[in-house]
Amino acid sequence: MKILIAEDDLTSRTMLQAILGKWGYEVIVTCDGAEAYAALQQEDTPQLALLDWEMPVLDGAAVCRKLRTQKSYDPLYLILLTSRGNREDIVLGLEAGADDYITKPYDNHELRARISVGSRMIRLRNELRERDKLQGMLEMAGAVCHELNQPLQSVSAFSELLLMNLGDNDPNLEMLKNIRGGIERLGKLTRKIMNITRYQSKPYLEKSKIIDIEAASRPEER
Repeated sequence: MKILIAEDDLTSRTMLQAILGKWGYEVIVTCDGAEAYAALQQEDTPQLALLDWEMPVLDGAAVCRKLRTQKSYDPLYLILLTSRGNREDIVLGLEAGADDYITKPYDNHELRARISVGSRMIRLRNELRERDKLQGMLEMAGAVCHELNQPLQSVSAFSELLLMNLGDNDPNLEMLKNIRGGIERLGKLTRKIMNITRYQSKPYLEKSKIIDIEAASRPEER
């Protein structure tokens, strides 16, 4: 997991980077609020940021306020680091948009625990977002399949009527049987899509995936 740190003090920044690296995090380092804000606008930006409150150009609370005014697809979890410890400052920091607040000098065990809480929150947000996205995809697929069913039934009925009027030696017999077989496969496919209950993918071409309809679909009742 990536974590962005914004700290203008070289010693504090170096120590924080070393601690997070030791815990297995990939650390993106910035030296002031403006640099942190710019970094958090990039693609594949860290979803968790540790922001020192007292920084030049933009302080940590100002970075939080600017970020919260934006509509972001990826949820950000923002932790303020500061020597301010009174209740009014904590309220001010949280109202600015911070998710959590750590008072300096902080204990490493507390820091690690609060980062773990942030990581869990991010995972939960992402899981909920993926669940909502899957639900939307399933609803759209269900609507498409519903619209396809009626024309498929019509084509199937007409093909059956044509087959009833053809003799065994008619040159069009085999072609109509192939058409009927294709319609039956399409009907089975639409039923499987409408029975999808979970997200299951499989490799497709190079570095891409598609929905594994067989694995994701609930078996049809017999």
